[in-house]
Amino acid sequence: MKQNFISLRLAYLLVILILIIDQLSKIYIKTNFVLGEEVEVFSWFKIYFIENEGMAWGTKIPGEYGKLFLTLFRLVAVAGIGYWLWDSITRKNSSNYLIVAIILIMAGAFGNIIDSVFYGIFFDDSQQNVATMFSNQPYGTWFHGKVVDMFYFPIWQGNLPSWIPFWGGKEFTFFNAIFNVADVAISTGVGILLFFNAKAFPTQN
Repeated sequence: MKQNFISLRLAYLLVILILIIDQLSKIYIKTNFVLGEEVEVFSWFKIYFIENEGMAWGTKIPGEYGKLFLTLFRLVAVAGIGYWLWDSITRKNSSNYLIVAIILIMAGAFGNIIDSVFYGIFFDDSQQNVATMFSNQPYGTWFHGKVVDMFYFPIWQGNLPSWIPFWGGKEFTFFNAIFNVADVAISTGVGILLFFNAKAFPTQN
């Protein structure tokens, strides 16, 4: 069996490195931008500060305890991913493709969990003023923080031709999602599993 080149120690170091990059970028945005502020880097790339209260694409779980449920679910999921990483390296000697994918997904999920768990008590509100870290007037409570997003790539904006079903004649932006380093890590990890599935999960001969 081919030996993978990623040890458990290296895997944890990579997770920590991604977490540091993710959190430094979020803290910088949070403490230097007002909510909704944007800076144009290129015509197709902007730094645009928003906060996400729910899941991907701004989806929310309704109800008083929806946010708490989401955060607790994320914690359980990360624990499961952590076990998956440990098992893949120490017991199953899994493919490097799979291990890298798990590292990225785990780091990304952990990064957004930090926002959800801690940011509500670490920062004050970003509405109309730059937030202060370790404020005496935090904007939320434990497990009710908002995820910081900032990368925006409006590569193309315009009105679609009227003959296109559903969206024809309407203003359209590609790509209109706003995301962060953690989201990039998760998406890349999932992309590896999808596009390199045969290498991530090789059949045993």
